[in-house]
Amino acid sequence: QTCVDESRFKEQMLYVGQQGPPYRLNCPLELVQPQSSPQLKLTWQKDCEQLLAQEGKTYLEFSSLSLKDQGNYTCVQQGNSTASFTVRLIVKESQCSKAPEFKPNEGLTSLWRNVGSTVKLNCTALLLWDPREEQCDTTLQWSKDGQPLTNHTLHKQNTSSWSPVVGQLMVNSLLVITLRELDDFGLYSCTVRNISSDFSLQNSNGPSHTAAVIAAILLLLFLTVAAVVYSRCHLNIKLWYRNSYGEYELSDGKLYDAYVSYVNNDHDRKFVNFILKPHLENKNAYKVLLNDNDILPGSEPSAELLMNMSRSRRLIVLLSYAYLEQDWCSNNFRQGLLHILEICQRPILIMLEGQSKRMRPEIKQQLTEHQHRITLLTWRHNSVTPSSVFWKELALAMPRRVVFHSESAGDPQTVLQDDKDPMLTLDADYLDCRSDTDPAGDLG
Repeated sequence: QTCVDESRFKEQMLYVGQQGPPYRLNCPLELVQPQSSPQLKLTWQKDCEQLLAQEGKTYLEFSSLSLKDQGNYTCVQQGNSTASFTVRLIVKESQCSKAPEFKPNEGLTSLWRNVGSTVKLNCTALLLWDPREEQCDTTLQWSKDGQPLTNHTLHKQNTSSWSPVVGQLMVNSLLVITLRELDDFGLYSCTVRNISSDFSLQNSNGPSHTAAVIAAILLLLFLTVAAVVYSRCHLNIKLWYRNSYGEYELSDGKLYDAYVSYVNNDHDRKFVNFILKPHLENKNAYKVLLNDNDILPGSEPSAELLMNMSRSRRLIVLLSYAYLEQDWCSNNFRQGLLHILEICQRPILIMLEGQSKRMRPEIKQQLTEHQHRITLLTWRHNSVTPSSVFWKELALAMPRRVVFHSESAGDPQTVLQDDKDPMLTLDADYLDCRSDTDPAGDLG
């Protein structure tokens, strides 16, 4: 370039990141103050182009450096004789400002030791570096709980370094610690270029919460699994417990397990005779008594209802839309429901899914208010299968079944009550018709 004086020329290299901005480029001229002018006439050029904003300054200042700032910077002093000096600015990224890579990994390493033992902390870091950079941090510094280690008698250090390839430096520091007391335990950090690799020394004789944490996690998993299983199988669990440990209802003198009240129309009669009754009798061996008459004529319990309930353990009402059209339901359902609750502790009310939507609001309100005293079941489209929710809930509301494993087990009243009445004993002595082996007896 024509503005460059080869005799007054030098190169200057600046590394981005090695020092903080602003970056300064000084004019190498020996500036002489002219007597005729109180102010220096100094101008700057970059690649022979005038920098108007920098006139009169003895240095150039860069708020930030990039590759675009490279070039030939010429400072020119105007006077009796023109003098100039050119500096070729080379901008490079500092390798010494790049973060280290700890080997085998950076982060927290936990070690458990006893008081009186010796532990060795090995810290190795791979650093990028350039020997031409004047300020390059390649020293590993040890600290404990944020404080530098100054006592080299208690904390022995052995540091080494080597260059595996050009531009890289491997630095290793081995810290030997003798754990004489509890204060020697803590967090030790190996730091270079403001990046650390941490080692946590814990007292193995101290209280450990690991077992408690593991137990808490296992307990939480167990409770979660138990909650999921119970939510899906709670009816099966209740049925198993009731059938295994529930009380029998055989000493009450009742003849039937359930008394079923329904309206004698085609739909209700088919449901009771072809679905409800066969399931209770054939699958569960219950004795069922059916009644299609009005159980509350004139809103009062009928004599037939009182007699049949005295012989039955449960009352099942098919609460269909036709059933609710009866006088006692349409006129005073609340009073009729209270009468039923007086003669039966916990009646079973069965609603049909399609018809329950047509139920009057006041009836729904009464059923909601007394839901703790009744068993309310809904027959749905998927309730036909024997394993459906409907049949399981109905089985829970019914008495516990009596299961015999042989045909000669006998009557439940006799077997379960251990009745010694000879009239109820299957093998009574007085029914023994075998001949006497010694008819003469003692008289003979």
